[in-house]
Amino acid sequence: MTTTDLSLKEIYDLAKEVLEFNGCDETSSNAVANTVCTAERDGSASHGLFRIPGYVKSLKSKKVNGKANPTINNLTQNAIRVDGDYGFAPVAINVGIPALIEITKKHGIGVLTITNTHHFAALWPETEALAEEDLVGIACTAYKPSVAPAGAKKPLFGTNPISFAWPRPGKTPVVYDMATATMAMGEVQVAMRDGHEVPMGTGLNKEGELTSNPAEIVDGGVLLPFGGYKGSAISMMIELLAAGMVGDLFSFEAKVEDNNDGGPARGGEFIMAMSPELIAGKNWADHSEEFFKQMLSLEGVRLPGQRRHNNRQSQEPRSINKELVDKIRELKS
Repeated sequence: MTTTDLSLKEIYDLAKEVLEFNGCDETSSNAVANTVCTAERDGSASHGLFRIPGYVKSLKSKKVNGKANPTINNLTQNAIRVDGDYGFAPVAINVGIPALIEITKKHGIGVLTITNTHHFAALWPETEALAEEDLVGIACTAYKPSVAPAGAKKPLFGTNPISFAWPRPGKTPVVYDMATATMAMGEVQVAMRDGHEVPMGTGLNKEGELTSNPAEIVDGGVLLPFGGYKGSAISMMIELLAAGMVGDLFSFEAKVEDNNDGGPARGGEFIMAMSPELIAGKNWADHSEEFFKQMLSLEGVRLPGQRRHNNRQSQEPRSINKELVDKIRELKS
């Protein structure tokens, strides 16, 4: 694979320019470009520039509103809903997170539901934003079916990621963001592009047989849930939270509605925030640090999110697949 080096500013500028050329206004292009840039900054290539062609396809097909104006509706004193106006999810998240922080710091627990958006990004930016305000964050979203429930060979669930963030005042928060499939579909697609195999057990081919060939999973195959029946149950929970609780599309409904242009399908997102200070008391941080000390005393253990935060410290240019960069540059000509 041939790569080219781009600075973080060049990554941001490239994403923003391409999005604006293809129909985004300043607000939308800035929100998405920031999301793409932070993914590349943290070493999450599957959610960085790799996503730009899909974003552009959904703009060109008019499925996504590149000039979305999300609106907030207060449901209860602890719950708010943001209608994303059929734009990209980062735009609605930027509107909803400040309001979620405010109600959570006041009441101890807050819920943000996001509807009518198109999510194509990582989830950790929203949970980490909560952790930076000394709040605990949980976020999840569903997507078009690509994962078979345990025991099945046909897809029903999306990859259904979930993110959790725990604040550590004065330190980087503990954050994880993971698909409830054995592997995120974006990672499978990157492996296919780069000619790598995936671990056996990641998914099935279209004949329903285990395969390590990512192309066979992408082309008519299916991903499997992590942890068998346990992961399958968590994926089901996410469908119910991100669709049933939010009042937006389940994965099977998103498949029916979507135009299959290669961009993100419409769906919802469920975000919950909690204040450990209001719920656990003033000593919550010190108490939790004792637990982390115990974890880190075990040989071979690192805290979730630690690798991303280490990557973040480097301001050096990132090596990006050259074919991808060339393809993206063509999208603004």
